[in-house]
This record gives sequence, C-alpha cells and structure tokens, in this order.
Amino acid sequence: MHQTVLLQEAVKALVTHPGGFYVDGTFGRGGHSRYLLECLDERGHVLAVDKDQTAQMAAQQLIEGEPRFEFFHGSFAQLPHQLRGMGIDAVDGILLDLGVSSPQLDDGERGFSFMQDGPLDMRMDTSCGETAAQWLSHAQLQDITAVLKEYGEERFARRIASAIIAARETSPIETTGQLVRVVSEANPRWEKHKHPATRSFQAIRIKVNHEIEDLQALLSAALDMLRVGGRLVVISFHSLEDRLVKRYMRNMVRGDALPRGVPVTDGALNRRMRLIGKAIKASEQEVAGNVRARSAIMRVAEKIS
Repeated sequence: MHQTVLLQEAVKALVTHPGGFYVDGTFGRGGHSRYLLECLDERGHVLAVDKDQTAQMAAQQLIEGEPRFEFFHGSFAQLPHQLRGMGIDAVDGILLDLGVSSPQLDDGERGFSFMQDGPLDMRMDTSCGETAAQWLSHAQLQDITAVLKEYGEERFARRIASAIIAARETSPIETTGQLVRVVSEANPRWEKHKHPATRSFQAIRIKVNHEIEDLQALLSAALDMLRVGGRLVVISFHSLEDRLVKRYMRNMVRGDALPRGVPVTDGALNRRMRLIGKAIKASEQEVAGNVRARSAIMRVAEKIS
C-alpha cells in the first residue's frame, strides 16, 4: 500500500492562502493532491503532473468529482509550456516528491525492483523512450560506468559496468533477475542491510527516466512560474537530487555572485528567494510505519522578488 511521505508537512509548507493555484508536480497516487484540496477553499485549484500512465488512471477518479483539480500526463519539466497553454501566468506553489513510488516498486512487471523478477523496463512513462534493457544493450563501458558512479554513487561502478558488458555478449540482459545476478556477482563488498544491486538499479532508473535533467529544467524555470510569495517545496530521496535543490535554493537566497570586496548594498544583490525553515526529515514515527520515508528530506523556499 502506498503511503505519502511527509504529507502534512509538505502541504502545510506549500499553501500560503486557501484560494491559490498549486501544482503537485509528482501526483503518484494522489496523496498530496487530495490533502491539498482539503486545505483549499472553493477558489483554490490544483494541477497535478505525472509521467506514469497508472498515475493518470488514479487521477481520473479524482477529476470526475472535483472541479478544482486538473491532471497533465507528462514531466514536470514541461510545466512552463503546460501553464502557458492553460493561460496561467504564475502559480502560488509547486510541490515535487521525487523518485520512484511504492506502487511502481511493487509491480514486478515495471522492472524497478531488484526484489522481483520481471521485464527490465524501468520507464515511468511506458509510452515512450528506451527501456533499461534497451539502453544496457548498446551503452558503452564508459557511459555505464559514469551513470553508476554519478547517479548511484556506486564505488565499484567500472567493475559492475564491465560485468554488464561481458554478460550481454553471452546473452541479452532482459530481466531484472538477470541484472541482479550480474551486479551482485560483480560487487565485491556488499553493504550491511543493503542489497548489492540497490545503487545500480537506482542509477539506471534515473538515467532511463532523465530524472536529473528534468529536475534541473524545473529548477531553472521555477522562479518564472511562481508568484511573489509563492513557494517551492521539494522532497528528495537521493543525495544527488537533494544537493541540486539545496544549491539552487542557496543561490537564489544569496543573490548575484559578485567579486569579494566589491562594495554593494544588500538590496542590490538581487536576492530572489528566502528559505522557509530548515530541511525537514520524516519523524521516527513515520519511518517506523513507512521505511521509504527514511531517506526523505524536504526543503522549502519562497519567492521574494
């Protein structure tokens, strides 16, 4: 069963007034969107976005009985275009709950989980793009190594990449079970309490779904999409994503980078955002009921100019 991580904390941080227009950039199964709607009045509106077609099916049930709700099937990187098409100049808040959802992991046919054998797909949007199996069938050694190292922070990236190249020369790697065996056998030092394929599966999923590129695109456009006083709330589960969000918010808070020693007033620094509180992690109680919340970290910033 899917449990929405940091549900109340995220929505309460996002909503600045009940009649606003808010974006749930990662609908999933609608936990954040539903609670958002509960916190808004009749003037409020929620636009939900998700790449996953099964998320679209779940959203359809909400659309039928809720005039304040709309859904867009696609990436949150496409939000500027989507909002322009709706005639929306700016919104009051954008919420992102990054990463893979429990229903995606639980469905062995999707290929996200190393715990179940199934087709090695890993696409969030199964209507387009390469599957993980297709990418692994032609990717060069240096490319696989770079993905495992950068997106998975895998210490043995080159060794595992070499094993993948050697394995595919014998037979195509087409199932999660095959990939698990190759990665596990190539990993010389298994971490305690962590499956040896965890980092590799995470890295390949991020690559296949362009998750980092999409996040970078959203962050570069966030200021233009937000009204003054509007908030960006991001829940990350991966250190690379969190570093990107943290760096972005820090730069927006600091304002223009100037050479050290240049005399300038604070007002001339062009500060664009302010941080709302400190980074928030899930409580011990939430983690006890939902292990996925263990690595979650939420950051909030508000547009000030």
